[in-house]
Parts: sequence; C-alpha cells; structure tokens
Amino acid sequence: MQQFISDISRPAHSSIVDRITEVADLLGDAAPEQTLRWAFDEFKDGLTIATGFGAEGIVLIDMAMRINPRADVFFLDTGFLFPETYDLRRQIEDRYDIRIRSFRTGITPDKQELDYGPKLWATDPDLCCRIRKLEPLKSALRGRDAWITGIRSNQTLERSNARVVEWDIQWKLVKINPLLRWTRQQVWDYISANGLPYNPLHDKGYPSLGCTQCTQPVRIGESERAGRWAGRAKTECGLHAAPKPPSLAVRSEEVSNDVS
Repeated sequence: MQQFISDISRPAHSSIVDRITEVADLLGDAAPEQTLRWAFDEFKDGLTIATGFGAEGIVLIDMAMRINPRADVFFLDTGFLFPETYDLRRQIEDRYDIRIRSFRTGITPDKQELDYGPKLWATDPDLCCRIRKLEPLKSALRGRDAWITGIRSNQTLERSNARVVEWDIQWKLVKINPLLRWTRQQVWDYISANGLPYNPLHDKGYPSLGCTQCTQPVRIGESERAGRWAGRAKTECGLHAAPKPPSLAVRSEEVSNDVS
C-alpha cells in the first residue's frame, strides 16, 4: 500500500485512479465496520482516526476499538473547546484504555490576540481556523498514509459529494469516511444501543460542537450545523475540502509538481 501512496503524487496512472474508484465503489454501501476492517488491513500503522468528540466520533472510536484496540486516535485541541468536550475525552480514554493524542498550535490565545487583535474568530474566522485547526492537522497527519473521519454526506453541501474512500487532495493522503451514508438517527441509535458516553451539550440543543465562541444551540427545524459560525456563510473550518474525482485529484497533483 505504501507504493500506492507514493505513486499517487506522480503523473496520473490509470491503475491508481482505478484503485481508488474500485475501492470506493465496493465500499460505497458497506457497513461502517466493514470499511474500518478494510482500512486497518490495508494501512495498518499508517492509519489514524480523527475525532472532535461529536456523536459520530464516539461511534467511530467504539467501532474501531472493537476491531483494533491499538488504533491511533487524535484530536485538535484549539484551546477553545467546551469543558464538557475535554471531560468526554477523559471518559473515552478510560473506557477503552487508550491515549488520544492531542495536537495544537504553538500560538497561545494571548499571543493570537496580541498578533491578530481581539476575537479573531469574529473578525476573521477562516484565519482563526487555519491557525488553530489546519496547521495542527498537518502535524497530526504527517507520516500517515490515510485518515478516518466521521463526516456524513447530509451534514453540509460540501460533504454531499464525498465518497467512503477518496483521495484527499488537500492533505495528500487517502481519506476514509465510514459513516458517510449514515443518518443522524442511525448514529444516535448506535450510541443508545451500546450505552456510549456522549457530550451532555447534545441534550441542550447542540447537535454539532466546535469552539465555544463559534458554536451555539440550534432551533427546531434548523440544520444540525446551523449553530456553527451562526449568521455567516461559513459552514466548514477547512479540514474537509470539497473532494475531487480521483482522476482530477491525481491530475491536480501533477500540475502542482510541474509548477514547483
């Protein structure tokens, strides 16, 4: 598989494109556990699981630990997460006897305010996300061949075109989305059936949780991510760029390499 990863950044080979497409087609309607088993078998220690400790993340960790108790899990500590989120991290670590790795920027909140002014999340939320999420993610994914996320296709327009397995053009590795076809109800049915801990803020009108300054409860009938950056067109922090078909992704890599 390492050869596959190294080859994909070279000029387009039909076998590379076919490989991604073939796997995506085979696992398109697969159960999340089946996708996870494939991922662990295929990538082994080159695989890592991202979590933000939302409902989907809790489900993924539980499924993963049943298959591979040594699975690598990480989260991005922005320094602005809810106390309940940090508490849930400790609960999950104790439940599965694991260490969830933390990645954060070297820029403290005080330094950020000094360099960029007060409340950067309000004046330039994209920059704030880039500093506190995107840069740390680079470190989290360094040396990895693939990462697993908890995104679902019906969460946002940007995620609606994602595939269960795809080439992540932004981070240059394979991206695996086992829960992509699940509904929110399926996520919560799994949590209930397995007695999993979850963030108590979900019971207070927070279907999606991020930083304290950029997350608020949603009203009945609103999108589950309406409470993220409320009042703005922004719906994503930038971790999940809109996907491209494998052929375009490989071609984009080729053009990028030629330019550099």
